[in-house]
Amino acid sequence: MGGDINVRETQSGGILSSAGDHLPREVSHQPSSMQKRDLIGACVAHMLHDGYTDQLYALLPIWQAQFGLSYAGLAIVRVLYYGTMGALQVPADKLIGKFSFRAALSLATFIAAVGYLVTALPGGLPVLCGGLVVAGIGSSTQHPRASLLVTQAYGKQSRGPLSIYNFAGDLGKATLPALVALLLPILAWRSVMMLTAFIGLVTATALLMIIPKQRAVSATRDEKPDAYVHDGKGFGLLLIIGALDTAPRMGYLLFLPFLIHAKGGAAATVGLGLALLFMGGALGKAVCGWLGQRLGVVRSVILTEGATALLMLSTLALPLPALLVSLPLLGIALNGTSSVLYGTVPDLAPKGDTGKAFAMFYTGVIVTGGLAPIAYGIVADHTSRSLGIAASAFTAAVIIPLVLGLRSVLIKLEATHRAASNGS
Repeated sequence: MGGDINVRETQSGGILSSAGDHLPREVSHQPSSMQKRDLIGACVAHMLHDGYTDQLYALLPIWQAQFGLSYAGLAIVRVLYYGTMGALQVPADKLIGKFSFRAALSLATFIAAVGYLVTALPGGLPVLCGGLVVAGIGSSTQHPRASLLVTQAYGKQSRGPLSIYNFAGDLGKATLPALVALLLPILAWRSVMMLTAFIGLVTATALLMIIPKQRAVSATRDEKPDAYVHDGKGFGLLLIIGALDTAPRMGYLLFLPFLIHAKGGAAATVGLGLALLFMGGALGKAVCGWLGQRLGVVRSVILTEGATALLMLSTLALPLPALLVSLPLLGIALNGTSSVLYGTVPDLAPKGDTGKAFAMFYTGVIVTGGLAPIAYGIVADHTSRSLGIAASAFTAAVIIPLVLGLRSVLIKLEATHRAASNGS
């Protein structure tokens, strides 16, 4: 089927065609060293692009002062990057799908770096906005391409590596924004942007050396066992769950600084609280993917979402010291679900199109992440901060009955996989 052909590079540098995005995951038999290089490359790309996303938070106050922007104006400036990245997940992934993973991730990183380089040029707010749009275009392909790279490299064992990939994104969120925040008192913001752009250009070059040239695989989409072709019904529910899982995290982050202040915490305490929550979140992404392999998707999600709801509500009543102690645990539960869900995307990809499935999944997650704080903020504005946090906790609890609806789909899928394995 010509429309499904994916171009991949041979070890010698030539080009061969294979149905790359639609292969059953068992056909990937890369040596362990190649698997590790694929995973490392995906993690490096994830660190850079997630760092690019969150470094904007450190720059917004500078831009507000320089360009005289309102808070709504700042939100629009951020949306130019964040919204472009989210809206282009599916079309950009489809467009760049003709390239090898190695070339696609390097090119995407290069474009994102060029975008941030443009923001550093003189020309005022229009140039800044244009650069952010270019950077968003570059970052739009990283999540689906890198996730698919890990999935194809590790096959049926990809759930754990995908959790490591997600953990790497949290490392990027912690390191690059911190670097920007440390440099802004020393350097002009345009110089800082040029430095982060240079880091991106170096990363784009490094990806060409880290990720191995992909070997062609002889299977085609028509040869896929029926066990790996799905009607998309289970994926639609998974997409809803993934989008809702993002909402409580974004909502709680909106209110946490104010909650700490209300309990007598100073600005330094707010920083400590956020650090504790993020540390727990990074750990949650690292371990909960493996938890999903051992407990199963349904039980793991029930555990993490139930813990999220209970811990969120408990922070309303806890005194400040106990609140700080609970934040790493909340972070584990708050972020851990995402690793379990990401690892399930290949299992439920409609018609086995894993690349498109990841692009659609990340679109839902990113769009919800942008809208959720606004919705919870409206609730808090018209009621109270406590009810805003309670609404976040309620959203996490709503996921529990939804994930129970996936049980029958996953049981049927497992039975089909088992029958296919016994038949072979």
